[in-house]
Amino acid sequence: MAGVHPQDDLLKMTHRENWKVQHERLHVKHRGHEAMHAEMVMILIATLVVAQIVLVQWKQRHHRSYNLVTLVQMWGVPLYFTIKLYWWRFLSMWGMFSVVTSYVVFRATRKPLSCRTPRMVYKWFLLIYKLSYAVGVLGYLAIMFTMFGFNVFFRIKAEDSMDVGVIMLFYGLYYGVMGRDFAEICSDYMASTIGYYNRGGMPTRSLSDDICAVCGQRILVEVEEEGFIEDTFQLSCGHIFHEFCIRGWCIVGKKLTCPYCNEKVDMKKMMSNPWEKTHILYGQLLDWLRYLVAWQPIIIGIVHGINFTLGLE
Repeated sequence: MAGVHPQDDLLKMTHRENWKVQHERLHVKHRGHEAMHAEMVMILIATLVVAQIVLVQWKQRHHRSYNLVTLVQMWGVPLYFTIKLYWWRFLSMWGMFSVVTSYVVFRATRKPLSCRTPRMVYKWFLLIYKLSYAVGVLGYLAIMFTMFGFNVFFRIKAEDSMDVGVIMLFYGLYYGVMGRDFAEICSDYMASTIGYYNRGGMPTRSLSDDICAVCGQRILVEVEEEGFIEDTFQLSCGHIFHEFCIRGWCIVGKKLTCPYCNEKVDMKKMMSNPWEKTHILYGQLLDWLRYLVAWQPIIIGIVHGINFTLGLE
């Protein structure tokens, strides 16, 4: 019929029919390009393999520079997309997190180090860790809630409940990664400043039995003395620390060795509560997410550049 456009037909179709038509058009457009598509897939796989090898070698040989570059990318890449896509809610939370964390990092890198600073640093990043863990779990439950159709009983649209779940899961994972990475940097600076820890060799100070190597304060204090009264924890190497300090060092700061002698810490013994053992899996998930957010966009950009150079579309 004259005057009827294909676009008008698309508007009259259901979403499923529209998707089917668009899918068929895509197949027609790319028909006969199978060889080129196979070449593009091979380029993608080869780039991913080479990039993985390079990143693993970099991390093993220059762990500190790898973490620093990754952290900068984790901090900057979402900011770029946030401004580009006008995600102002994320930008406001990112801004608040950046301001407070910048102050905490500033305090952690000062010399001489205040005796109150280590605990302030670990308290802040432990708070971020716990909040990110809780928000991430709630986001995951919201996604499962939607996938099993429970949103219907509460008259909530599937799109709305799924959006809330995905956003909460992303917020939890993203700030969990950022908090642990900044905590690791602060842990290095503070422990090196106190002098009982040296990543590459022997500490500059000798540790006495009544000093916690993480915060540099007395483990047991008299009633009249100024200090922290709390539970202690002894590692398998025999060194004793404030329980809060050593848990902050290992769980939040990602340090799996004794702060003084560098002997490996058995995390299973430290986490006697079965519920706490999920923190190990959560930490591994955050490490995987770091690669996905920080390096995956760069790898995909390299693949696009190779395809463009070779004339592949």
